[in-house]
Amino acid sequence: MASLWRAAKSAVGMSDDFNETIDDYDGVEFWSNPERTGWLSKQGEYLRNWRRRWFVLKQGKLFWFKESNVTRVSRPRGVIPVASCLTVKGAEDVLNKPFAFELSTRNDTMYFIADSEKEKEDWINSIGRSIVQHSRSVTDSEIVDYDSKR
Repeated sequence: MASLWRAAKSAVGMSDDFNETIDDYDGVEFWSNPERTGWLSKQGEYLRNWRRRWFVLKQGKLFWFKESNVTRVSRPRGVIPVASCLTVKGAEDVLNKPFAFELSTRNDTMYFIADSEKEKEDWINSIGRSIVQHSRSVTDSEIVDYDSKR
């Protein structure tokens, strides 16, 4: 989970010691017309207790806040660039908790708990769509044909 946390911290401009922050979040106006918002519980990075946070999904980024009143001056507690994620799926069997789901990269997995089965499914669908929309696809100019370079 360390690299997912590092991605979350670097996306909001936090250094490892949390002293530095930036203000533009790649230009994403998270306070305006988000794709999905709602309360989810997530585990803390250091203390592994579950914390209820307000999540905002917009333009390929999953932000979280302490409060649901998100404005232009709100400061995200963290953000995950979903393009770096490979899967989002239910995780009740992993956590032994109802309405749980996971978001995974190549190296790490982060867990969340929704308030209902419908909320869980809605988040999984929204994040899944965002992963597909924002993941970097290979263009024709990036394809290397090694056979033609002999």
